[in-house]
Amino acid sequence: MCQHQPQCPSADSADREAAHIVAHHPEQGWSLLCNGVLLFEDTGELLPDGRIIAPHRASRAGRVATAA
Repeated sequence: MCQHQPQCPSADSADREAAHIVAHHPEQGWSLLCNGVLLFEDTGELLPDGRIIAPHRASRAGRVATAA
């Protein structure tokens, strides 16, 4: 599907989110990447084969403030 050179990461690769955005709909909270991945604003993903990747946004819970 990707026509970029060098080619973007495939939907199965760990860095799939690095693919170029081909459609962006911030009002709906999603973007379509050139590898066919639907990337949602909560960092969840829907892969072209129908698999769902749960949101994986870094959590702020458990962070300890340090004095500068």
